[in-house]
Amino acid sequence: MKITWLGHAAFRLETSKATILIDPFFNGNPGFEGNDMKEAAKGVTHVLLTHGHGDHVGDTVQIAKESGAVVLANADLATWLGSHHGLDKLEPGNTGGTISLGGFSATFTNALHSSAQITTDGVSHSLGNANGLMLHFEDEPSVLHMGDTDIFSDMALINELHRPEIGLVPIGDRFTMGGAVAALACRRFFSFGKVIPCHYGSFPIIDQTADTFLEAMEEDAKSVVVAKSGEAVAA
Repeated sequence: MKITWLGHAAFRLETSKATILIDPFFNGNPGFEGNDMKEAAKGVTHVLLTHGHGDHVGDTVQIAKESGAVVLANADLATWLGSHHGLDKLEPGNTGGTISLGGFSATFTNALHSSAQITTDGVSHSLGNANGLMLHFEDEPSVLHMGDTDIFSDMALINELHRPEIGLVPIGDRFTMGGAVAALACRRFFSFGKVIPCHYGSFPIIDQTADTFLEAMEEDAKSVVVAKSGEAVAA
């Protein structure tokens, strides 16, 4: 597996059977600058969304229409993408549910966050619950994208149920847990072999570096990969 951080919470996962984009926010994403959207979306088979905020849904509609990729999202967000944007290759689900996608499965885990958009018509659309996404592969390491979240004690249950080997962890503060709290979540509740921090270094009102997270990880900092936007990491 190759994992490429594409700024903010966006990732590209390349496996032997699928090419996956998670939260593909490219246009307007300062953390994506210097990358190429066509290259980032090349060969994509699946688009997975943690929640309905614009900095996570991002360019999903354009990418799905151009590529024919399957889009997985919570039921309310999937319905909205179909009725408002004409997407038809949709896999709706909700917290606790697991969907088999051919070569891998995705489980909607809990996350503490909101999920809505105010669209150009001035209407606020409630787009279901925010989630993390737990991905299990037939022949690759398991991956948990936590989504946007704070720490919560039931992270221990996610670890007990799924044993994620790789964690994609928000650390930027203000809209998610900050670095020190994210480190506590990783160290207390999970046994990740590899951690890739995200949701930082993009907008100026969130943390710009992973330094606080790295410091708080203490001896477990050896498991952290501080990725550069656009560079692939081998899982």
